[in-house]
Amino acid sequence: MPGEIFDNQGRGNAGWHWPAVHPEARKFAAVSGAACVLFALLGWSLLAWPFGILTYCICAFFRDPLRVTPRGDRLVIAPADGLVTLIQKVAPPRELTMDDGSGLAGLPDAPVTRISIFMSVFDVHINRAPIAGTVTRVVYIPGKFMNADLDKASEENERQHILIDRGNGLSIGFTQIAGLVARRIVPFVKPGDIIGAGQRVGLIRFGSRVDVYLPEGTEPKVLVGQRTIAGETVLAEVGEAALIEGLSQ
Repeated sequence: MPGEIFDNQGRGNAGWHWPAVHPEARKFAAVSGAACVLFALLGWSLLAWPFGILTYCICAFFRDPLRVTPRGDRLVIAPADGLVTLIQKVAPPRELTMDDGSGLAGLPDAPVTRISIFMSVFDVHINRAPIAGTVTRVVYIPGKFMNADLDKASEENERQHILIDRGNGLSIGFTQIAGLVARRIVPFVKPGDIIGAGQRVGLIRFGSRVDVYLPEGTEPKVLVGQRTIAGETVLAEVGEAALIEGLSQ
């Protein structure tokens, strides 16, 4: 149930249910579903079946399951479902550090840890806020559509930068990056919006990547090769920088 409180002492009543489908799917599913019905009525089953399967796949792609987001002032939550493919020390994008004329500070122009999460077409593509706060920047940059798994996709692909300020000196920036198949980044928020950690902030159609820039002095609690769940996986705890190792098995 949306808004229900759960805790690590057993509070809450959870159960499995079919995930909702985001409204962004309606126009795509309506076209393919109408084609399926039309061909079925005409008796053209060889065409009706593929469009029926396509309609199902569209609904599955735009599924929007409920998530239980851990609460904590120092927690940075994963904004995307997918595979952690890169963890690197890099300077944040210029769009997140420059003076944009709003009078609101951007990120410091110094190398920080960037976590890159790659989303395949099979992952949930609703992106969520890594922290609670005020959206201070939403910057869209047109670009190429290279493989989002490549490091240079962060600088050359179509992308959208979002900066969230928590109001106590902590800001988190993250970037939605289009890929080979992804052709549209859809924002749900705008500058000035006040959002909660784990709240839906946008989606990227059909496979892509999200980069998260951690604050200085903070290292990930996830590993390269690990899968994350948007709105649930704790990426980092602000101020903690311990080495964590893992073993694939």
